[in-house]
Amino acid sequence: MLRLIARIVIATLLSFAIVLSTVWAVLALWYRLPAPEYARALAGGVFAVLGLATIIALFTRKMIRALAAFLVAFGALSLWWSTVRPPDHGDFAPDVARQVTGTRSGNLLTLTNVRDFEWSSKADFAERWSTRTYDLDKLDTVDLFMSYWGNPNMAHVILSFGFEGGAYIAWSVEVRRRVGGQFSPVADLFKSDPLVIIAADERDVVGVRSNFRGEDVEIYRLRAGPEAARALLLEYVADANELATTPAFYNSITTNCTTTVVKMMRAVGDVVPFDWRLIVNGYLPEYAYDRGALDTRHSLGELRARAHIDERAKAAGLTPDFSRLIRVGVPAPVGKSGDQ
Repeated sequence: MLRLIARIVIATLLSFAIVLSTVWAVLALWYRLPAPEYARALAGGVFAVLGLATIIALFTRKMIRALAAFLVAFGALSLWWSTVRPPDHGDFAPDVARQVTGTRSGNLLTLTNVRDFEWSSKADFAERWSTRTYDLDKLDTVDLFMSYWGNPNMAHVILSFGFEGGAYIAWSVEVRRRVGGQFSPVADLFKSDPLVIIAADERDVVGVRSNFRGEDVEIYRLRAGPEAARALLLEYVADANELATTPAFYNSITTNCTTTVVKMMRAVGDVVPFDWRLIVNGYLPEYAYDRGALDTRHSLGELRARAHIDERAKAAGLTPDFSRLIRVGVPAPVGKSGDQ
């Protein structure tokens, strides 16, 4: 009797593992198999039948042979999966077509392919890319933008670095989608699109979201010293340079606009403990507040109330004064430029 119970328990546990493996395999075949839609559906269906047959066999005397057959099939699929590589060239959408790169000479940082699009609607723009040089000795602030597009639990994260004199350079980790492509959190779990790091003017990468896409954009002034800010900015540049030579896939869970920034922060020595709000990133301001990264002289509720930029952004328009005007009334930690 004990042996029978143990066999049932083992078979049940293996069944859960096979269900998860089968679901992953079916979706991987559907999204990435280089074949027509009917062939992808057929391949996924065959693997689903194999998974179901294996689960049934686990509770019979054919358990070992069925499990071995499933492992061979899953191993073959995994081997194919390991050969799927992100493209370094493609028919990418214009706003993500170029990967920023940077070089440093002493205290001067030169960025190539800085985006400065002039948007007239969410789909219409004048395309501009430029090369710019920044003095790292004049790096003054780091600000966090949260752009909510519908679900309050999830947002797009942008970090912007401010320099003395009012210059800002915003960094956005995005999906390098193809022309006509759409962001899909599920599809991008399965090597659908490459990752791209964009460096841009705020009136471009922030303004298009607040003024044309109808997203709810918030800004939070971060508590970051000059050395920490410089290290994080240079880590962005290092990651961007690496992507330019070695493309990587965007992944909705492991390699996205939040996890990539967290990885950079840890790389430069910041202590960023794991927290569920790093995954459900709509709550990132709460996490930053609890970690003392925001201006704690004000309540989080007050910071959130002042953080919404949409009205100020639309009143300002996408003008050269955009960055200054969206910060009016936004509290900044002591020692940082802005509303004290």
